[in-house]
Amino acid sequence: MFTGIISQNIKRLMKLLYIILLTWLVSCSAKTQDLQTISSDTMKLRTLTEFESYVIRDKGTERPFTGEYTDMFDEGVYACKQCGTHLYTSNHKFHSGCGWPAFDDEIPGAVTRIPDVDGSRIEIICSTCKGHLGHVFTGEGFTQKNVRHCVNSVSLEFIPTTEKLYDTAYFANGCFWGTQYWFNKTEGVIKTTVGYSGGNIENPTYEQVCSGNTGHAECIEVIYDTSKTDFKTLAKLFFNTHDPTQINRQGPDIGEQYRSEIFYTSAKQKQIADELFVELYKKGIDVATEITPFAKFYPAEEYHQQYYEKKQGIPYCHVFREKF
Repeated sequence: MFTGIISQNIKRLMKLLYIILLTWLVSCSAKTQDLQTISSDTMKLRTLTEFESYVIRDKGTERPFTGEYTDMFDEGVYACKQCGTHLYTSNHKFHSGCGWPAFDDEIPGAVTRIPDVDGSRIEIICSTCKGHLGHVFTGEGFTQKNVRHCVNSVSLEFIPTTEKLYDTAYFANGCFWGTQYWFNKTEGVIKTTVGYSGGNIENPTYEQVCSGNTGHAECIEVIYDTSKTDFKTLAKLFFNTHDPTQINRQGPDIGEQYRSEIFYTSAKQKQIADELFVELYKKGIDVATEITPFAKFYPAEEYHQQYYEKKQGIPYCHVFREKF
């Protein structure tokens, strides 16, 4: 009896020490990243021509219908000429007839709006280097978004691409039917597929996974448009739609395949997952979510795909509860 109590206390102590260490590492990482951002912003600034400097640094304007990108609609990304930050994608671009490149949206966080010195317009600048881009207007009715970023071509650099800017994330938080239901409703998500990951058997069947002998978790593969959403937004949705304190279960579903787990595909994804883990812990939530490197994903049987869409139902154990 006493041995069991001591063992439980040791496990609690080890978990507490892990969380303290993780909190310290996240804090140090954030401080280091801030310092790197400050120095890299300075180091990345490119040498500009006299006219580029006039527009980007002195907030000048190029003459209408003279810019390189006014009538360009190739697929790719428009980056800041001064620092290289990605600002817009070709999906955001439209023809307004105003004489300058027009966009009805931006890559999240890339563009900052500030009052213009003329007192009547809103200036847009690069969020990274503060270089002048142009002005933003609303209510003109050019597109459904009803927004027009009027940007100087000289403030931009076009980067052509043959592929769309997509990324992939992998989450496990109980029955994958409910997980897929919530991610399907999220803006920027291109495609979701339910399946299995984290185990030691290739191409497992549902019955094998349910036996508890494969090590796999019921998982969802999320392909998303990085110009419309990001990993942090998706990871928050992951935490908000299940109980991350439960171990090897979710509601009435019990077994290791129903565990809470994030399979990260990059160091950046791991950093974000760790930061959210610590944030929830500080709120008093005893998170049991595992954060592990992604290895391989095996799609589940067809009858599992888009289950609630086919049945016109709602999840029985995945309920949205805001935790952040």
